[in-house]
Amino acid sequence: MTQVHNTAIVEKGAELGENVVVGPYCIVGPNVTIGDGTRLMSHVVIDGCTNIGRNCVIFPFACIGTQTQDLKYKGGKTFVEIGDRTTLREYVTINSATNEGDVTRVGSDCHICAYAHVAHACKVGNGVIMSNAVALAGEVVVEDQAVLGGLSAVHQFTRIGRLCMIGGCSAIRQDCPPFMLVAGNPAQVAGVNSVGMSRRNIPEQVQARIKNAYKLLYRSGLSTSQAIERIKSELPMTPELEHLVSFIESSQRGITK
Repeated sequence: MTQVHNTAIVEKGAELGENVVVGPYCIVGPNVTIGDGTRLMSHVVIDGCTNIGRNCVIFPFACIGTQTQDLKYKGGKTFVEIGDRTTLREYVTINSATNEGDVTRVGSDCHICAYAHVAHACKVGNGVIMSNAVALAGEVVVEDQAVLGGLSAVHQFTRIGRLCMIGGCSAIRQDCPPFMLVAGNPAQVAGVNSVGMSRRNIPEQVQARIKNAYKLLYRSGLSTSQAIERIKSELPMTPELEHLVSFIESSQRGITK
């Protein structure tokens, strides 16, 4: 049974699924859809054209779907989408996109901690952890299962690769390749995220190939393009290694070294 506290405001047109809980002093706008089993604890604002998935938990003072802070916004219909089973902690802000029809998206099974900010048109994958006060600028891409340490900041248009782990207080200005440990200001790649790969049951043989790729990229003295050619010619390809190579080859900002 859906429950709406008598102090909450759910505007006409909003769609609430089964067993949704809207706590005290929450505000839900007219173009919001909330999936089954999701809970808004209290003082949550959800506005704009926003779709919240199933079994999410949104903590007090989170603000989701509000207008982009991008000064290029000229009006129009933009969107926010949140996946299933995602937790948004206190004071999280997720802005709508800037351009007509565009989407800011956070995937399923994410844990977004207090004061984190997801700016316009970001694409955050599944299983991502963002610690307290992480800030994503506009149009950042964070791939599945990445972890971002507290107070880290990511420059606009930058990509964080799958299972990459970003240390706290890092300043990310270039793409961070998948499976790497990254930290610092300016950020540097410190090694391979072996613990993260093991926790995700990536086989040891695959991990060994990724470590060899890391050595070619960061310890051989080769340029990035030379290292990529060596990786493709010398290491047996797996889906993980193919993803690493494809990520680097498609980089527009260059990779963090």
